[in-house]
Amino acid sequence: MDNIRKNKDFNPYNCPVTHCMNKIGGKWKILIIYAVSKNCDRFSKLKKAIPVISKQMLVNQLRELEEDGILERTVYAEVPPRVEYKLTRQGLSLMPVIGVLQDWGIKDLQGALAGS
Repeated sequence: MDNIRKNKDFNPYNCPVTHCMNKIGGKWKILIIYAVSKNCDRFSKLKKAIPVISKQMLVNQLRELEEDGILERTVYAEVPPRVEYKLTRQGLSLMPVIGVLQDWGIKDLQGALAGS
């Protein structure tokens, strides 16, 4: 599966920022991590929380986040089967980073709205 991920291991200078972006970069991963942190723990809840993401993209991003140790996937042996996601310890450690990004976005949006 790793050979499908174009930039997963691209970090020729062992840059910590590049390493981080290889794990959580892109359009959807931070949104997924944030949604899971807010108890969107099932695929259907995530799809409702991020309606513009395609089902296949959501599946792919969830798999990558699980492979990278950010999300944990639990399958319950029920009929129909139930799958839930939760943040791992590593995933939880990203929440302060996401909080800083959120704060920056709020301030930048306010500045943009005030300037228009």
